[in-house]
Amino acid sequence: MGSIEGILTGFQTALSLEAIMFVAIGVVVGTFIGMIPGLGPITAIAVMIPITFGMDPAAALIMMAGVYYGAMYGGSTSSILLNAPGVAGTVAAAFDGYPMAQQGKAGKALAISAIASFVGGTVSVILLMLLAPALSSVAVAFGPPAYFALMLMGLTAISSLSEGSTIKALLSAVIGFMIVTIGIDAQTGTQRFTFGNINLLEGIDFLVIALGLFALAEVCTLIINRKDLNMNDAHKIGSLRLSKDDINEMKGPMTRQSFLGFIIGVLPGAGATISSFIAYISEKKLSKKPDEFGKGSIRGLAAPETANNAATSGAFVPLLSLGIPGSGTTAVMLGAFIVLGVQPGPLLMTDRPEIFWGIIASMYIGNVFLLLLNLPLIPYLAKILLISRPLLISLVIMFSTVGVYAISFNTFDLYMLLLFGIIGFLMRLFAFPAAPLILAFILGGMMEDSFRQSLTSSNGSLMVFVYDPIALTLLIIAGLTFVFPIVRQLRKRRG
Repeated sequence: MGSIEGILTGFQTALSLEAIMFVAIGVVVGTFIGMIPGLGPITAIAVMIPITFGMDPAAALIMMAGVYYGAMYGGSTSSILLNAPGVAGTVAAAFDGYPMAQQGKAGKALAISAIASFVGGTVSVILLMLLAPALSSVAVAFGPPAYFALMLMGLTAISSLSEGSTIKALLSAVIGFMIVTIGIDAQTGTQRFTFGNINLLEGIDFLVIALGLFALAEVCTLIINRKDLNMNDAHKIGSLRLSKDDINEMKGPMTRQSFLGFIIGVLPGAGATISSFIAYISEKKLSKKPDEFGKGSIRGLAAPETANNAATSGAFVPLLSLGIPGSGTTAVMLGAFIVLGVQPGPLLMTDRPEIFWGIIASMYIGNVFLLLLNLPLIPYLAKILLISRPLLISLVIMFSTVGVYAISFNTFDLYMLLLFGIIGFLMRLFAFPAAPLILAFILGGMMEDSFRQSLTSSNGSLMVFVYDPIALTLLIIAGLTFVFPIVRQLRKRRG
């Protein structure tokens, strides 16, 4: 079956009354679950698996896909309004979205998020339709050396996440690397930095760190600096309208990051979180006004919001074409496929075209539903900022603690949440950026695994990174990314 015939088959499935209803249910459920810290798409899909017993597999999987990309939309809302990321992939949205809300531009920030998410999701679905069969071979070509080089390339841009001192940014990254090593070594079974505490054997969950460093740290700041805050601006919702200048400023980031986010999403294990960080970093490097990033930049919000939604569609390439999950959420979806009696992989396109192409076609409809759902809701969602400050602080603490506890039902995680909240506040107090710590934590584990797998396959020879053409290319780019800012600074000093 050719691509054109497959797309027509997909739309025939996706435009049925049943499929449209399940798409709508999926995106609505995903949006509202994404707003609650801790209850991300993984939890929602896992809960829905038993509910889908007896359902038509195509309809059930279309609904779960809707939950997945719907949660990305919803997670941005709590990131922008409360600085409490609802989903890991929306952490980068808080860097500029929350400052915009503090400046009385919450309406504009949510509108930018909705439009950028729609563009990223739609472009990536088009790419998914056209390139899914071909891109599966690209995903397979990325071996451990190439993954290590890709992660290293992401880390070389840590200086871009610094809010002043590059040394402080690097120290934050070192702390992130140290935290990610906590737990049992997957290859040797050795306990690392657990200090005999069984609660640390599985390491520390990403959400515990993200909510501590951002949400609770923000709560501490609001409580201590309550007399210094300008509440008039913080309580303003602002207009939803975007000027021509705003739209022109969004065009470049949305175009670039739709493609970049999709490509990164295709790589198994990369996902929306990494793509949003790389989008933010790359856009800051390309910007003529990098100093505006972190202070309410339109580009700084549009870039990660486009990339994370593009990556959600990209993650379906290895899942549908190879049966390899491209993210944690698609790993759960792989289980849903198996439970429903569907085997994803190379034969899915020919054996079950209504499912392969139906899921892809439903994403078009889902993205339209999400835009129509989110834009009218913006004035009502933004009213969260009108809640009195003491009550808002209480709600942030409640959502953060409930979200963290819902992950493992372990009270130890609540103590860790409090610890990272204190660490986050101290980092703000002494001007240490939190973003490098988060990025190092995300990339550190995958870097270590890829590095060790590479050395195992080459009997300990580092030349494996030279012999792999993809890895070598990425390492060269990483080197240039690291050296270029240093050379530029030296030239400025001499000039």
